[in-house]
Amino acid sequence: MQRRQFTATGMGTALSAFLASFPLASWAQDTWPSKPIKLIVPLPPGGPTDIMGRTAAKVMGDKLGQQLVVENKAGAGGNIGTDAVAKAAGDGYTIGLSAISSLAIAPTLYPKLPFSVEKDLAPVSLVGFTPCAIVAHPSAPFDDLKGLIAYAKAHPGKLSYGTSGIGTSTHLAAELLQSTAGIVLTHIPYKGTSQIAQDLLAGTIPLSFESSLTTTLPNVKSGKLKVIAVTSAQRSRALPNVPTVAEQGVAGFNVVTWFGLIAPASTPRDIVSKLADAWKTGAATAPALTAFENIGADIKVNTPQQFAEFIRAENARWGSLIQKLGIKLD
Repeated sequence: MQRRQFTATGMGTALSAFLASFPLASWAQDTWPSKPIKLIVPLPPGGPTDIMGRTAAKVMGDKLGQQLVVENKAGAGGNIGTDAVAKAAGDGYTIGLSAISSLAIAPTLYPKLPFSVEKDLAPVSLVGFTPCAIVAHPSAPFDDLKGLIAYAKAHPGKLSYGTSGIGTSTHLAAELLQSTAGIVLTHIPYKGTSQIAQDLLAGTIPLSFESSLTTTLPNVKSGKLKVIAVTSAQRSRALPNVPTVAEQGVAGFNVVTWFGLIAPASTPRDIVSKLADAWKTGAATAPALTAFENIGADIKVNTPQQFAEFIRAENARWGSLIQKLGIKLD
């Protein structure tokens, strides 16, 4: 009987033929990104957060060579969209834009928050800051913060204000003002800034705390709305003649809204770094700078580690305030 001999060359040829019978995708390692990336924005289309998200998606996609597709998941002050990112697969194909409300305020404010910022999310980079502003309908019987406080003290609980949601920076700004000024206001939460603008223009609500002046500035310039104060430490570039809350007698008052890119915690570190680098490159381009300037936002960039440290510091700051004020939500 003749015994068959298998040489190394023959075995290699046979193995090659065997492997070739299977789809290449089963054997070749995926090179990220090889398909479009989903970017979840936690507020409705059209507002400043949406503009930031779509701007980041465009400039990052240009850098990465793949399209970033924006998906809006609004509700619960941004927590629904942030939770969707936290529960997504950590394969680099789902990321999100989140904000101070979900990343630094909600962990203390909500005892049953469905995600953990520390355990379920990977910080990528800061994206931008926006000052908050107190805006009123022209019929409101005050034109400055002193008048607002005097009216609220004379009519406790009668003055209502809108914000983009419970637990947002604008909500906390209003709570902080009430605590420091000794007044009581009635909160009306909305799902986004565009809805607030509609009701404010119609006089349905007399007052709003807003995280961006995108929809407000044209109406302020035309006299349809008036700005009472800005809540940041410095005056807004968009409203240089409007004094801050601190300038109008509430010393040390400083509230800004910040936004940042996040990914699921299990996302590989090298992909997180590539995402941060893509934003760093994109943030320096003219389209990004112009888009942020148009909504009165300051564009920001940092590393994943720096953003993680920033979030921890903000958690400590806002957690302390929330506990001091005794605010708790289910």
